Amino acid sequence: MRERLAKLIASPAWEMGVIVIITLNAITLGLETSPTIMGKIGPLLLVFDTVILTLFTIEIVLRIYVHRLAFFRDPWSLFDFIIVAIALIPASGPFSVLRALRILRVLRLVSILPSLRRVIGGLIAALPGMGSIVVLLALVFYVFAVMATKLYGASFPEWFGTIARSIYTLFQVMTLESWSMGIVRPVMEVYPNAWIFFVPFILCTSFTVLNLFIGIIVSAMQEEHEAEAETSRQAMQDEAELILAEVRALRQEVAELRRSGLKS
Repeated sequence: MRERLAKLIASPAWEMGVIVIITLNAITLGLETSPTIMGKIGPLLLVFDTVILTLFTIEIVLRIYVHRLAFFRDPWSLFDFIIVAIALIPASGPFSVLRALRILRVLRLVSILPSLRRVIGGLIAALPGMGSIVVLLALVFYVFAVMATKLYGASFPEWFGTIARSIYTLFQVMTLESWSMGIVRPVMEVYPNAWIFFVPFILCTSFTVLNLFIGIIVSAMQEEHEAEAETSRQAMQDEAELILAEVRALRQEVAELRRSGLKS
């Protein structure tokens, strides 16, 4: 029974069915945000959501039955379990906020689709390198925030009155969101040489440090892809060696049969 269920759960048809259910659930949760639609078919959507949650629960129970303790040693299985468990908590009283967290069920697509798993794996592998970049970016922000507070705090206290305000303003400048007309040009009307401060800041953050983030993430994803490809090549090589060993054994048996036939 367990072996049959294991084959069923690992089958492409089962995975495709789960993907379809997750997609329908995402559409349903999106429709529930519309007061007009809820006024017309709200009870039907709630029943459909309950049915989908029941199907998710049955699937998790079957996977636990098939894999037993190995289920809880798999990070992706734990991810699915936590998402379904959150949805099972009654969304009332102090847990009413969990009603909005039902949309997290859509994230189960990440654990099902291999391409998405590779992306998440690459992001996780990039975290150590990203930590160093975050420290570097924090140092750059602190240095420029102190300078901006001392240089422009007196004339523009709403932007640079404190270090915290300076950091927030510089973050806006780093994102290039209305940085020129909204912040830098008004500052340059009072301090004409302010561009000497802001242009190097943008070069250090937007065009250098943030590109380091991208480089580390791309490198980690490439390593993740190469590791998966190496695993696939190793599996193919092991299978080829097994087939070759079987062919050699078969040839040896045929040779022994021929010798036996000649002797007789």
